Amino acid sequence: MAGGDPVSDELACLECDKAKDECGVFGIYGPGKNVSRITYFGLHALQHRGEESSGVAVAGGKIEVHKGMGLVTEVFDDDILNRLQGDIGIGHVRYSMKSNSVINAQPQVFRYPWGMVALAYNGNLTNSTDLMEDLSRKGVIFQSISNTEIMANLLARHYEGDIEEALRKVTCEIQGAYSLVVMTQNKLIGLRDPFGIRPLCLGDLDGSFVLASESCALNTVGAEFIRNISPGEMVAIDGGGLKSTSLTNNNRQAPCVFEYVYLARPDSTIDDINVNIARFGFGKQLAQENKVDADVVVGVPYSGTTAALGYAQERGLPFMEGLIKNRYVGRTFIQPSQKLRDLRVRLKLNPVKEILEGKSIVMVDDSIVRGTTSRKIVKMVREAGARKVHFVVSCPPIAHPCYYGIKTTSRDELIASRRNVEEIRHHIGADSLYYLSLRGMLEVLDLPEEKVCAACFTGKYPIDVSGCRACDNKSFSEKGC
Repeated sequence: MAGGDPVSDELACLECDKAKDECGVFGIYGPGKNVSRITYFGLHALQHRGEESSGVAVAGGKIEVHKGMGLVTEVFDDDILNRLQGDIGIGHVRYSMKSNSVINAQPQVFRYPWGMVALAYNGNLTNSTDLMEDLSRKGVIFQSISNTEIMANLLARHYEGDIEEALRKVTCEIQGAYSLVVMTQNKLIGLRDPFGIRPLCLGDLDGSFVLASESCALNTVGAEFIRNISPGEMVAIDGGGLKSTSLTNNNRQAPCVFEYVYLARPDSTIDDINVNIARFGFGKQLAQENKVDADVVVGVPYSGTTAALGYAQERGLPFMEGLIKNRYVGRTFIQPSQKLRDLRVRLKLNPVKEILEGKSIVMVDDSIVRGTTSRKIVKMVREAGARKVHFVVSCPPIAHPCYYGIKTTSRDELIASRRNVEEIRHHIGADSLYYLSLRGMLEVLDLPEEKVCAACFTGKYPIDVSGCRACDNKSFSEKGC
C-alpha cells in the first residue's frame, strides 16, 4: 500500500484493511540436501507473512544471495535456484511498513574481515532510532533503513572470534520484538526476543535442523516439528549438532495474541496452540457473548471463516458461503475512478445472491482496522438482497498501534481509537456490531493477560515504547524488518 497515495488509501481492498505482519523467516542446516529449493518451498508456505519482497541466501564455501521485489514465485525460477548451491540456507518474505525498495529486501549479506554473515529478521526494534544515531556518530554509513543493518553493525563491533557471544552482546543492546535467523559460512543460528512476541520454531528434516516462523512451513518441506524456540533463546546449529543458550532471565513472556486472530496460517501451531482451533473457539465464545437472531452465518473469507463456523455451531445456525473470494486475483493496477475502485473490491470478493437474498445475516470477520472494507462488504451484501446484516468480530476493537512488527497503520487511522462501537456500527452500515471480549479471547487461549501481548487492544505494551521516537500515536515506524 503506497503511503500518501489518496487513490490507494481510498481503495481499501480486502487486504489493505487488515493488520499486516512484516516478515517470515526460514532457515535450514542441511548438508547434502538441496537447501535452496527447500528454503524456497518454506518461504512459499510463509508467503502470507509478506508479499512485497522475498530472498534466499545459501552458504557453500561463500554466501550467495538472490532477492527481489514480489512474491516468491515471481522472484525465483529453476535457473536461479540451481545457481544457489550450499549446505545452509536462510530465506525471508517481507511486508514493509513504509519503504518497499529492493535495498531493504532480505536476507541481507554482510562481509566482515573474519567472514560473511547473512541475516533475516521479523519484528521491530523500539530503540532503532537511538541505535542508528549512535552508530552514525561513530562513523557508520547505512545503506538501508532496516533494523537488520543496525544489528549487523552492532555484530561487527562486538565480534571477537565467537559469533554466538557477539550475538549475545547484540541482544543486550537491542529492544523490541524479533525472530532472527543468522547464517555464517558454516553455522545456522536462530534467536527469539526475550518476550517471545514474534514466533519461531524448530523442526527436523531427515536429520537436518530447520527453523521457521510458523510450523506450517515445516509441514510443507516435510520436516517434523520438534518445539518452539523459547523466548530469549538462541540455538546454534553446525556440524557438531545443536546447542541452546538462554540469553535472558526475563520471566514475562508475551507472545502476540494477534497471530491467532489473523496473522498466522490456520494450520500452524504457535506456542502449543493450534491457530485453527483457537479461531474456532473465538467464534464459539463470540456466539456465547452475543446471541444474534439470524437466518444464516457467513464468514468473510478466508480469515473469518473458521470463527464463523464456530459461531454457527454454537448458535445452531446454518453456515453458508455467502461471500466467495477469488483465489487468483493478486496485485492489480488501481484506476482513478470511484467506479473502478469499487470494482477492485468485487474482483476479490463476490456475494452469492441466492444465499443472501431476504435473509438476516450474521457476518463474521476476524478484525476491523480502518472500517472501510467492512463498510464495502456490508453494502455489497445488502445490494445482494440481505434483509439484515449483523457484523460480529472475533477479536476486541483494535485501538492502539503495534510497535513490535505489525502494520496497524497510525492511531489516527484505527477506527476504534476514534469511535465507540455504536459509531463504528453506523460507519460500516450494519444493523448491529459485536466484538469478542478480551476476557473471552483469553479464556479460549487459556492464557492470562500477563502471558500475552494484547497491546493493540489494551494499550498495555510489555516492552517500553516511550523512547520509540520512530513510532508515535500519529506515525508508525518507518523501519522494522
